[in-house]
Amino acid sequence: MGNEIKLPKTECCVSKVRCARCPIRMLKEGSLPDGFGVHKRKLVRVDDKGRRKKVKKSQVAAAMKGRKKAA
Repeated sequence: MGNEIKLPKTECCVSKVRCARCPIRMLKEGSLPDGFGVHKRKLVRVDDKGRRKKVKKSQVAAAMKGRKKAA
């Protein structure tokens, strides 16, 4: 359990110092799962055509779980 992957928040808290789960920080580092992005400080799902959809916490958890198994 030493290398635990943290789920990103669904919305940025606008803190001056970015927290470890900030979606903006994770996007910049490249640690967000494929197909996810940030629009107006909120985590969104981006499809191939560039359309954005709202994200539920369970969708993020499933994507991160799949990413952990692939690594």
